Amino acid sequence: MTDPHPVSGALRQAAQAIAAARTRRTPLPALPQEIAPMSLEDGYRIQAEVHRLLAPELGPLVGYKIGCTSEVMQKYLAIPHPCAGGVHARAVHRSGVVLKAADYVRVGVECEIAVRLGEDLAPARAPFTRESVAASIECYLPAIEIVDDRYVRWETLGAPTLVADDFFAAGIVLGQAVARSAVPDLLAVEGRTLIDGRETGRGTGADVLGHPHNALAWLANHLASQGTALREGEIVMTGSLVKTVWLEAGSEARMEFSGLGNVQVAFV
Repeated sequence: MTDPHPVSGALRQAAQAIAAARTRRTPLPALPQEIAPMSLEDGYRIQAEVHRLLAPELGPLVGYKIGCTSEVMQKYLAIPHPCAGGVHARAVHRSGVVLKAADYVRVGVECEIAVRLGEDLAPARAPFTRESVAASIECYLPAIEIVDDRYVRWETLGAPTLVADDFFAAGIVLGQAVARSAVPDLLAVEGRTLIDGRETGRGTGADVLGHPHNALAWLANHLASQGTALREGEIVMTGSLVKTVWLEAGSEARMEFSGLGNVQVAFV
């Protein structure tokens, strides 16, 4: 069978190196120059191959995460544009889950508003806008993105390599779904990050590209440009309202959202 997403030998080597580091939980150094992606386009080609390589361990993709959608995160990572990554089935958890810190290189958490789609966002409907994606949302969910600093030094890798490795993605934790009709104004939703009961940051829906629907539209257009689409039932993490918090073993993270509810995770 012909591979629908062919990659060159060098890019395939990069994908194999990234997937191996993730499955072994060993820090990824800067890739050798001859295989490192030089563009975001190559980064996404490698990412698609990484998803296939990780599927036997992590399961199929069931959604996406969007990074760098808030000013605080763009400044923190020094990347002035959104970036997309995949969410695998076995990396989706319910609120209250207790996870092993040893399963991550350096675990962190982010405070996010997630959406679940009620219908496809097919490429034929592109270009998508904040207004045009709204009706396709089934519900919102209070969410935590689990991120992993699985790099020798992420500051030296560059955006294409970070994109190739799903941009720190390591899983998501979801709270109870809230129907779209029950959340009239996402801009007014305030999210707070609490670590072991102490607040470490807060933000609002307006901090996510001006509105979380803008992030969803960006992702739908990005996927359409690659000839693929967001599908009914998929989860999209729209981006962190606040700066990433890196955790120690034994920590508990709780995110509280006005109008959306709460979600929490502990690492032992």
